[in-house]
Order: sequence, then structure tokens, then C-alpha cells
Amino acid sequence: MKRNRPVYLIKKIIRMFLLVICVSIVTFGLMKASPIDPLQANVGQTALGSMSREQKEKLEEYWGTNTPPVQQYLSWAKDFIRGDMGTSLLYRQPAAEVIGVKLKNSLFIMVIAWIVSGIAGFALGVTAGMNRGKLIDKVIKGYCMVISSTPVFWLALLLLLVFGVWLQIFPMGLSVPIGVEADQVTFLDRIYHAVLPAVTLSITGVSNIALHTREKMADIMESEYVLFARMRGEQGMKLFKNNGFRNVLLPAVTLQFASISEIFGGSVLVEQVFSYPGLGQAAVAAGLGSDLPLLMAITVVSAVFVFGGNLAADLIYGTIDPRIRRGGVLR
Repeated sequence: MKRNRPVYLIKKIIRMFLLVICVSIVTFGLMKASPIDPLQANVGQTALGSMSREQKEKLEEYWGTNTPPVQQYLSWAKDFIRGDMGTSLLYRQPAAEVIGVKLKNSLFIMVIAWIVSGIAGFALGVTAGMNRGKLIDKVIKGYCMVISSTPVFWLALLLLLVFGVWLQIFPMGLSVPIGVEADQVTFLDRIYHAVLPAVTLSITGVSNIALHTREKMADIMESEYVLFARMRGEQGMKLFKNNGFRNVLLPAVTLQFASISEIFGGSVLVEQVFSYPGLGQAAVAAGLGSDLPLLMAITVVSAVFVFGGNLAADLIYGTIDPRIRRGGVLR
């Protein structure tokens, strides 16, 4: 059956839009259900108790605690659709500006981790799958099992302890050297401070891709067309290039784009451990400080990235395997 590519794309975008709305509603509801009092959390119980009624009313108006929840959400949604993400209550700046700075730092380590984990996971999975049951397969599988069951914050602490404290090869944290003005920070300085956070995210992202690629590659190696290719004398990289690469690449790409959500989730903990001023650290600060505009904006932006990654995976399927190309080709 033929599929109309524009219609398929429109349906996907509408579905993504509805999912983003649901995410924003859930986030708003959780923030409102939180036991944290934004006034007490940011002003302090002692200072709050010494304020006059007029001062408290001004603070309640500033933090939006005196507005009905439904009205507050609809007002936020209306402004957000117009491009106004609101003003961060903690940073006293537009939420869009805060996200722009924090997202730039986060993307620096997340993109590196995403690329490295994808390439390493694919290579390890293919190697293990082509040597199923052998020593190298057992080593790779064991490594992936250990890493997949290791909490990301524990791994971050371990790397920080070894390479930051004991060996003192990399800095303890932050994204730039301490005491250096912004215009004097070089690109190499940023890379130097991003190594440990990026390596942590890369290590945790390898196992899932490697294990799934291994299973798919093992099934391919047992297929009839691979057995026939072996009878023709093909082996090693030639066998993989002619008969395995395209077949194993499709599920690997699917997992690679699906791992965007894992990278985002892992960055929250990694940035906390390394004191890296990224989007994850800003989300934690916004949640603990009841900064509703900033947290809502971060949640929506993160959701768009995650759902956009899944949409991109669907759209490039046809490039990898024409048999499942969306739009105009028999499937």
C-alpha cells in the first residue's frame, strides 16, 4: 500500500504536538502538587515571617501562588504559543535566554556523547554478533551488562574520583576554568572541562545499542543469505559489508535516535555531579525553587528534542532501507 509522505509527516507532527501538550500539563500538575512552598523555599521561613501582609501579597503575585491553577496554565500556554516562555523567577531573566545559555552548554556534551556512544555501541554490537559464543562476545556482553546496571551518577562519581581527584588529569567540574573571564575562555578549555561529563554519558549509552545490535547481527549471521555468502568464500569485513551492514544499520539507527531521551535524562545527574552549568542543572534548580516558568520551558524544549529525534528516525528509514520508505513506495 502506498503512503502519502506529506500526510504521514503532518500526522507525525500533530501527534508530537499533542504529546508536548500532555507533557506540559503533567509537568504543571506535578509542580502544583509539590509540597515545596515557593515563597518559603526562596525567601526563607524567618524572612517570610517578618514581612508585612502587603509584602507577602506582592511576593504571591510575583510567584503566581494567588492565581487559580487552570487560569495560570492557560495564561502560560497562551504566552508560550506566541513565543514568550515567561520570566525565570530565580534568574530574573527571560526563560528563553536562560535556556539558550544552558542548552548551549548541555548540547556540547550531549552531542559528543550521542555520537561516541552510537559509533562505539554499533561497533561493539557488530563485533559481538559476528563472533557469537566466542571470548570476545562474552567480554563485550559482560561489559554491557555491568554498565547497563550501573547508575549514571555512581559512574560519574567514580570517574570524578579517579581522573579528577587521584590522577588530577581533568578538572573537578564546571564548564570553564575558575577565575577566567568569559572572553578569555578558549574552545580547548571548554573541551577540557567537557571530557568527563561526555565520557560518562557515552559509557552509559553504549550498552543498550551494543546489546540490541549484537542480537540483530547474530540473527543475520544465521540467515540463509549469509550462509550462502559464506559458501561463496566471503568472510570477515567483506561478509559484513555485503550482507550485514544495511540490515543491521536500521535497528541501530532506531536505537540511536531513541537514545536521545536517555542522554537528556542522564545529563541531569551528570551535570549535578560535575557542577556543569547545563540544562539539567537548571531544571533541578527550577524544580527545587518552584520556578514554574523556567521548568515548564525546559520540559517543553526537552520534549521537542526527544520527540523530534524519534520523528527524524522515522523519516530517514527510507534512506537506509527503501523497502520501508515512507510515501510512494510499496511496503
